[in-house]
Amino acid sequence: MDPMTQSAQISSSQGFADGQNSAAKESKLSVSDLVHWRDPKKSGVVFGLSMLLLLSLAAFSIISVVSYLLLALLCVTITFRIYKSVVQAVQKSTEGHPFKSLIDKDVSIPPETFRKHVDASLTYINRGLKQMSRLFLVEDLVDSLKLAVVMWLLTYVGAVFNGITILILADILLFAVPPVYEKNKTQIDQYIDLARTQVNTTIAKLQEKLPGAVKRSKTE
Repeated sequence: MDPMTQSAQISSSQGFADGQNSAAKESKLSVSDLVHWRDPKKSGVVFGLSMLLLLSLAAFSIISVVSYLLLALLCVTITFRIYKSVVQAVQKSTEGHPFKSLIDKDVSIPPETFRKHVDASLTYINRGLKQMSRLFLVEDLVDSLKLAVVMWLLTYVGAVFNGITILILADILLFAVPPVYEKNKTQIDQYIDLARTQVNTTIAKLQEKLPGAVKRSKTE
């Protein structure tokens, strides 16, 4: 092969790889950009739609919400289909089906992609099962006690809020906390470090006093 042709192919493949990496980086940063309000219009639209969906689920059942959404989508597509058919009949054009490009598009999931996601999910599931076994079988007494305290606190949270209310609050915090943290990062980090130090000190004292507590240094 000609050296110039080979170098051109290498440079083009490198350019394609760089383009893929940059696209992947942009897709990874898109969620961060939304919650940090880099583009106020896009963040506002996403926040408004998510809040509308959650408020709809709070007022109606999930079956009703899904049915109304699908019905609205069908009304839009059917109306557009009829409108284009009338326009084509009046103008005597042969444009064909208005959604032909979308109909011909392959929307099937490749087996490799499906297996990849299943394997990744299986890894997290096995890790979660192992962690649950460790906590409920009291491998480390302190960790099991911390889980018991969290579950006890959640009983009070569940008595005050239902699942949809918690999701609504989480959605508000998701879009409200990152900008506030970004503006006051230094002060917030100081308080977080102070709280972390206090918690670690308390846990260390409990590990020394509780009988049968398994210390991480021994297990590791």
